[in-house]
Amino acid sequence: MEKEMLTKVRRDLHQIPEIGFQEYKTQKYLLDVISSFAQTHLEVKTWKTGILVRVQGENPKRTIGFRADMDGLPIKEDTEYNFQSLHEGNMHACGHDFHMTIGLGALANLAKNPIDDHVLFVFQPAEEGPGGALPLMESKEFKQWQPDMIFALHIAPELPVGTVSTKAGLLFANTSELFIDFKGKGGHAAYPHLTKDMVVAASNFVSQLQQVVSRKIDPLESAVITIGKIEGGFVQNVIAEHARLEGTIRTLNPASIDIVKKNIESFAKGFEMNFDCSIGIDYGSNYYQVFNTEKYVNKFKNIIHLEGLDWHEAKAAMTGEDFGYFLKEIPGFMFWLGVDSAYGLHHSKLKPNEDALVVAVKAVESTLRNL
Repeated sequence: MEKEMLTKVRRDLHQIPEIGFQEYKTQKYLLDVISSFAQTHLEVKTWKTGILVRVQGENPKRTIGFRADMDGLPIKEDTEYNFQSLHEGNMHACGHDFHMTIGLGALANLAKNPIDDHVLFVFQPAEEGPGGALPLMESKEFKQWQPDMIFALHIAPELPVGTVSTKAGLLFANTSELFIDFKGKGGHAAYPHLTKDMVVAASNFVSQLQQVVSRKIDPLESAVITIGKIEGGFVQNVIAEHARLEGTIRTLNPASIDIVKKNIESFAKGFEMNFDCSIGIDYGSNYYQVFNTEKYVNKFKNIIHLEGLDWHEAKAAMTGEDFGYFLKEIPGFMFWLGVDSAYGLHHSKLKPNEDALVVAVKAVESTLRNL
C-alpha cells in the first residue's frame, strides 16, 4: 500500500472514532478495505466488532500474529485538522487510527506476496476499555487460528519519525481502574451535625490513600495510585450525601496490584467507621503487564538495523495496555513507533506525523518476513 493510500485510510479512520465494542463503522470500513486486497490467500472472521484475517502461508509451520487496536477515546478533538472526528466527543487520541492503517498496509502487501508461514492480523476492539484482548483470546474464532508468536506497536509522540523503541522483559505495568463511591447523609450547610458529609470523607480518603503505597508496598516494588477525578455534591450550601473518586492503580509486579487492592479495601472499612458511611469499590478494567520475550526482541532489533531505522532502548513505563494478556499466553513483544507529535497520548491536540505510516509498514512487514 503506497503512502497516498495509507494517508487516506488513516484520515478516513480518524474521522470515525468509536469507543470500546461500539466500533461498528470502523469494522465495516476495515472489511471494505480488506475486500479490495488480493483474496487468494485471505481468510476473514469477525468477532463482535473485531476482525481476524489470516494470510495463508505457502508452506506453513507456524502462525505469526500482529495486533492492531481499533477503538477511540471519549475526548473532544482540538487538532484543527480538516479531517477532524465526525463523532462529537470522541477522538482517536491514542493513535489507534495509525495502528489499524499500519496493519492494513502490511496485510495488503502480504496478501499479494505471502510468506511460508501463516500470518494472523488481529484488529482488536476495546483496548481503551472495557478491555477486548482477554475475551477475544477466549473466543473460538481466535483459538482456531491462535498464533505461535505475536507482536504489536504503539505510537510514541515523543520519538522522531524513523525511530522504534522497545526492550526485553517488562515494558508496561499491570494496571487497574479504581472507582470508589461514598454514601452518607446530606443536609443543609448550616446544620452539619445532622449530616454525614461525603465531600469531607472523600477528601480525607484521597489525602491518606498514598499510605497504601508508602507503607504497604516494598519500596523496591514500584506502585502508583492516582485519583484523577472527584465528584461530590450539587450546590454550594448543601452538604453532599454522595461522593465518587475515580482513579487508577499501576504496579510493576503482578502480585503487588492484589496487595494494593486488599489494603484499599481495609482502608475503606476504617473510613466507614470513622465517617459513619458506606463505601463501595469497583476496579473496572484490569490490564496485565506487557512482558516482551527476549529472543524476539533481539531478532526485531537486528531487523530494524537492517532496514536502516533508528533503534532506541526503551525503559519500563507505568503505561497500561491490554496487549499484555496476549503476551501472558503467547511469546512476542510490543514496540514504540516514533511519530513526532508536540502533544502526547490521550491529548485533544495529538497530531502524529503521517510520514511514520510508511516507516511502520516497512518495519512490520519486514518483521513478519524475517522473524
